[in-house]
Amino acid sequence: MTVSEVGREKLPYRDPGRTVDERVDDLLGRLTLEEKVAQLGSRWVWELADDQGRLRPEANVLLRDGLGQVTRVAGASGLGPEQVAELANTLQRTLVEETRLGIPAIVHEEICSGLMARDATVFPQAIGLASTWEPALLEELAGAVRTQMRATGAHQGLGPVLDVCRDPRWGRLEETFGEDPYLVARMGVAFVRGLQGTDPTSGVIATAKHLVGYGASEGGRNWAPAQIPPRELHDVYLHPFEAVVRDAGVRSVMNAYNEIDGVPCAADHELLTALLREEWGFDGCVVSDYFSVRQLADYHRFALDAADAAVQALEAGLDVELPSTDCYGTPLLDAVRGGVVREATVDTAVRRVLRTKFERGLFEQPYVQSAAAAATSDTPEQRRLARTTARKSLVLLRNDGTLPLTGAVRSVAVIGPSAADARNLFGDYAYPAHVESLQVLLDSGGDPFARETRDAAAPAFDVGAPTVLDALRARLGSRVRYARGCEVEGRARDGFAEAVALAREADVAVLVVGDKSGLTDDCTSGETRDRASLDLPGVQQELVRAVLETGTPVVLVLVAGRPYGGAALHEGCAAVLLSWLPGQEGADAIADAVVGQFSPGGKLPVSYPRSSGQLPVFYGHKISGGRSHWKVDYADEPTAPLYPFGHGLSYTTFALRDAAVRRAEVSWSETVTVDVTVANTGDRDGDEVVQLYVHDTAASVTRPVLELKSFARVALPAGGSATVTFDVPVGQLGFHGRDVEFVVEPGSFEFLVGTSSAEVVSAGSVTVVADASSAAPAKAFDGWVTVT
Repeated sequence: MTVSEVGREKLPYRDPGRTVDERVDDLLGRLTLEEKVAQLGSRWVWELADDQGRLRPEANVLLRDGLGQVTRVAGASGLGPEQVAELANTLQRTLVEETRLGIPAIVHEEICSGLMARDATVFPQAIGLASTWEPALLEELAGAVRTQMRATGAHQGLGPVLDVCRDPRWGRLEETFGEDPYLVARMGVAFVRGLQGTDPTSGVIATAKHLVGYGASEGGRNWAPAQIPPRELHDVYLHPFEAVVRDAGVRSVMNAYNEIDGVPCAADHELLTALLREEWGFDGCVVSDYFSVRQLADYHRFALDAADAAVQALEAGLDVELPSTDCYGTPLLDAVRGGVVREATVDTAVRRVLRTKFERGLFEQPYVQSAAAAATSDTPEQRRLARTTARKSLVLLRNDGTLPLTGAVRSVAVIGPSAADARNLFGDYAYPAHVESLQVLLDSGGDPFARETRDAAAPAFDVGAPTVLDALRARLGSRVRYARGCEVEGRARDGFAEAVALAREADVAVLVVGDKSGLTDDCTSGETRDRASLDLPGVQQELVRAVLETGTPVVLVLVAGRPYGGAALHEGCAAVLLSWLPGQEGADAIADAVVGQFSPGGKLPVSYPRSSGQLPVFYGHKISGGRSHWKVDYADEPTAPLYPFGHGLSYTTFALRDAAVRRAEVSWSETVTVDVTVANTGDRDGDEVVQLYVHDTAASVTRPVLELKSFARVALPAGGSATVTFDVPVGQLGFHGRDVEFVVEPGSFEFLVGTSSAEVVSAGSVTVVADASSAAPAKAFDGWVTVT
């Protein structure tokens, strides 16, 4: 007999008038051990439903005791928005009406470049979002993702990625916000706020990932150890996570795959409990990165078997196993029954899961209006936002005046493997790339859902986006001629002759080269696609050189997940436009920039290396870093990057004037204020990103030569100017000292403003003095910026 048959609706946990704690206590007390453990598990959508969205016969068995999460109802199926919503309702109805206690499940989805789903708008990949240097735009984008997700029955997004990445060999650089902890934190906080919204019952749970050090792996290799000393770990790699916990109230965190100092993050109690929960005050759910609990035994050899892995992860503070119940199934049940782990430890994790479900209003609103789902997906407004974001993400790295192309240009040779392939505009967790991954699972004898949906998923390859060639032809007409030249990968050069001949006859050659991003073996960027070289993949580098030898001015358009090319290649080009992986509206954004419909204003969120031999190269190095004493440079090339962090040109020019700190001395409890005037000194409208840096001139431990502390993207008409005022709380000037505790030391700090980390002017020095009337300041994550 089910509880529903004896008046389940009258039980205290069903009463929305009670507090969340009361409801959790009541429901937890009614759960059997099997039902508790089920709340800590998950199931792939294909385990539960077929390719038509119908429940499989085995679904009732898998859902019998309830379920914590459903994995990717949209992202791992070939279903459209309305079908996804209907399937989500069917799954929830089964749980609510056909299980003993009627507990709904959380549905989670991937959101690296928007909702990873058929017919959803694909936005620029995260590294492009960081290149906008506009957090408010990112918050708006995340709000659009929230709308799409809630309409299709999803409650949790696996993002943002907060890994600080200073090694572009790592394939997942493209999923990050770059190399600087402050920039990553600002973008992460904005994304979390936009995704979660102000009302938990209508918001989407954000998942800060991957805690921690995943982007600092040995050799830039996926899943490799991260060798990070304690102070750097806190000041750089943990900083964005602390910011979204303390400043944005993120409700979920995902562990990293890697180990730090011999302890895999999935089993690190000091990380997941002592730091995250006890020090920072996080009270949401920790979810495992996919398969990382099993990985403790099979990959790291840290656990003896599945049961040991489950116990270690659970006791460390990892609440929910994704993407499918494995170690948190029978192995965990056996461990509890055998007295290896206390049931009270299980209760702690279950309590967090139930709290999350009550906070989300799942018991009151487990279903969505499926007929309305399609109307929220890929709307004109979302496409306009994608176009705006793609435009603002473009970084003009160099330009001798060739761009923008004018009417005087009579012929344009468009060349390269990414010119006529819209697929290459997308990041690794965009839906088209994911469908490819499902097909690989099929080919390797993978899951049954992939086998059944091969034909159903095929339409998703119509990515609903023009190519760069299409977009340029729409603007330049018959002046455009095209030759592919080569493929993204492979060694074939049989297209070189046609491309070279075409370039020789043209006024300008536009070469569109770079990556195919994804998880499959034919991809060159993305998760598991790490590279030892920063030369363009395949023979693309040779193709560019062959075209350069014609003497025709070359505009290099990089559609890529990492900084490619090196000094020798870039310095031969008339202009270089970095588009990263700009998504569905990327081709039109690129074409608009090339013909001058707007002026690029994006800035680099990473330092751009001259070669892979420089790595790591980043602006915030220590005073003893960044050079090779005593001759500074390497014997074969400079130590400085090809383009510095924060760099980006425009079709107009800007000047910074009258930069000054308002006060030469402040106390612990006060704020440093810096004013600067930015002027558009050219004849075109444009954007400039004004950047505020600080240098701690003397400290008890060595400090970086520069640290970003604020920024503002300012749009100015030709001849216009504005005053930017930065207010920086003293708590932003601290660091972790010799005892690895946060401290703001009294002393002198130099403030600098600039248009990149290498183009700065001093605004003056400020002395911070201890304030005997107040405690030392706590860490601050951001200040205030006004533009007048």
